[in-house]
Amino acid sequence: MSGVDSSDVKDVENKYSGTSRVQTLFRWVLGVALLLAGMGHLTWARTEFLAQVPSWVPLEGDLVVVLSGIVEIVLGGALIALPKYRVALGWITAVFFVLIFPGNISQYANQIDAFGLDSDLERGVRLLFQPLLVIWALWSTSAWRERKK
Repeated sequence: MSGVDSSDVKDVENKYSGTSRVQTLFRWVLGVALLLAGMGHLTWARTEFLAQVPSWVPLEGDLVVVLSGIVEIVLGGALIALPKYRVALGWITAVFFVLIFPGNISQYANQIDAFGLDSDLERGVRLLFQPLLVIWALWSTSAWRERKK
């Protein structure tokens, strides 16, 4: 009986999912990052995330942190475990990143120190990374390429 090595499994997933090995790896890394961030929302980094909730949000700040943490956990797990739905998940994840962007803008505009970002320059540089997360979600799932189909 011959064993199945991990490259065989990856080949099957890549054929099934319509993404390259590199895209699959980046989708998994994004999924793990979202899982970790989501767990941080619910535990060790809760105060840091609470500092980013804009004052104009009509919900209790802690509720926003918990709900966004749950969404991140669900998205992270789904990006890893559900390659069949990768395109839809790519779009949903990208939209999520756009929806939470006002929190990053609020942190910058209100000069709120959180996550070790204690200067306008550091907070400003962080703002530049949010569009990269949107691109990452769309590219790693082939969502952008599949939009025409």
